[in-house]
Amino acid sequence: MGMDRSAERSAIGKIVKSNNHVDYVCQVFGPGEIDQTPPPADYAFGTFVSVQLQEGALGAGRLVGVIYNTLLLNPEFGSLGPRLSPRADIEIFSPDYLSETATLVGVFTVGWFDAVSQPAQGVPAAAATVNALVQRLTRDEVAQFHTDRGGRLALHYAPLLLNQNNPLTPPLLLAIIDQLSELFSGSRSQLAVMRNNLAWKTIVQPIG
Repeated sequence: MGMDRSAERSAIGKIVKSNNHVDYVCQVFGPGEIDQTPPPADYAFGTFVSVQLQEGALGAGRLVGVIYNTLLLNPEFGSLGPRLSPRADIEIFSPDYLSETATLVGVFTVGWFDAVSQPAQGVPAAAATVNALVQRLTRDEVAQFHTDRGGRLALHYAPLLLNQNNPLTPPLLLAIIDQLSELFSGSRSQLAVMRNNLAWKTIVQPIG
């Protein structure tokens, strides 16, 4: 029987740039860059990930982020492009062409794990660096990150997401709430109220 991937921390890609202190761009690993190329489900919208920090930053912990966007890069023109040549010919005659294609995902950081894996939500003091490893959080890690010291559900970063001037953040938060409803069965009523309020605002505010 295969291993449950929800319990496995898998590598997704590496940080290639940042838009600001909490908004990063991750390039997803392609064929040949890693033993097992990550499947699309590992970097889907609303997936929680960790970004490894350099030694000394936050006690060499990890940033925690959530994927909120996807961008596909592909050369628009070229005599050896996909419309004119089959992929096998491109690999032989123009290998650099294929290396220019990439999948990028936007990662918005919402907290961190310190060196002893204690979670904290909010804007982290430390920043990631270029080429920092990005990994999908396991199901247990997602639950741990959303549990406060009293054992209660914590979603303190919600205002941070909502204050972003990005039309994708409301549906992102809805997707997060749906995930947490599966992990925290005892908080489903509370999460349902939050979801209904958010869904209503998402519909009404653009009209008003």
